[in-house]
This record gives sequence, C-alpha cells and structure tokens, in this order.
Amino acid sequence: MSALAKEKRKTRAVAGSYSDLSEGEAEAALVDRAKGGDRKAFRILVERYQRRLLGFIFTMAGSWEDAEDIAQESFVRAYFSLKNFRKDSSFYTWLCRIAYNMTIDLKRKSLKKQKFFSIDENDDRGLKEVAASDNPAADLYRKEAGMAIERAMDRLSEEHRSVIFLREIEGMSYKEIAKVTGTSSGTVMSRIHYAKKALQSMLKKYRSP
Repeated sequence: MSALAKEKRKTRAVAGSYSDLSEGEAEAALVDRAKGGDRKAFRILVERYQRRLLGFIFTMAGSWEDAEDIAQESFVRAYFSLKNFRKDSSFYTWLCRIAYNMTIDLKRKSLKKQKFFSIDENDDRGLKEVAASDNPAADLYRKEAGMAIERAMDRLSEEHRSVIFLREIEGMSYKEIAKVTGTSSGTVMSRIHYAKKALQSMLKKYRSP
C-alpha cells in the first residue's frame, strides 16, 4: 500500500470515529482536534465543506477559477487562524466569513463581470412549476427562464446576491448570515427583502398568476 493510500485510510478512520455524533458535535470535535495540530481532522473539515464553499464563492466571484483559488486560500487562512476561532458560530459560518471578505476584496480590485447561473427562490409557484414539466415547450420556456434568472442575478450587487445564496441555498439563519457578512441581522433582512423584491420585479413574466 502506497504512503498516499495509507494516509487516506487513516483520514477515513478518523472521520468514521465521529459517525455516531450529530453534525454539530462531529464538527466541534474535529475543530478541537485541528486546533490541537491534528492535520487529518482539518483535512476532513476541508473535504466536508469544500464543495459548499465553492458554490458560495462562485455566487459572488462569477468565475470557477477565482472561486477555486479563493476557496483554497480560505482554507489555508482558516488553518492558520484556528486559534482565533471562538466557536460563537459554526465552523462553516466562520469559513464563509473568511471567503466572503476575500471575495469582496477581489471584486474591489477586479473589473471581471459577475455571473450566477441559477437560484432557488424557495417559492412554491412560478419557476418551480416550470422546472417540474417535461413538456418540450416547457423545456424551452425553462431554458429562457434560466437565462432570465442569470441576467437578473447579474444586476444585483454581490452583497445582495450573497445573502440570497446563504439564505435560500445554504439555509442559514439571519444571525448566521450577519456573522458571515459582518453586518446586523436587520441589515441582512433588509438586503434579502430588497433582493427578492428586485428579482420578483425582473422575473414577473415567469411567475404564476
């Protein structure tokens, strides 16, 4: 067995030791071990949250290449800043905060166009009904609606786009989003309200009567 295979086997063994714990308990235990210098524990945290973090960053950055770079750097910064993690939020929320700040910094320095390919509005009508159809005409309509969503999301600022993602896709509470964005819960609620109203206005053609 190669050294790499042995290392992966050890990592899986560490992960398996937390299988009987809740997600929050397992995360807390892994963070404690990582803070104590256990690199395998931190590697498990990376594997657990890497894809979710990439999706969040892409929502703001609009580039998979930038998202991958920022995600990698976010994990590096998180590793070397673990001693500053006070556990007043989940590790993932704290990680999103690091990534959020890095992405905002990048956007301020870059003129690259922001893009977003889709959004779940958490609405029981409208776009969800279109997506549920397998009719060819509905498929064409769905494609048109998807392009309209992309254009509408492009017109939102990264601050409004990010809170929509964290709330509707990640399912975070207002308090958690406030920690990520460094704002108050009231500001988060205001941004979400504004973003939804703006999207509803821009996408009213695709909503059910």
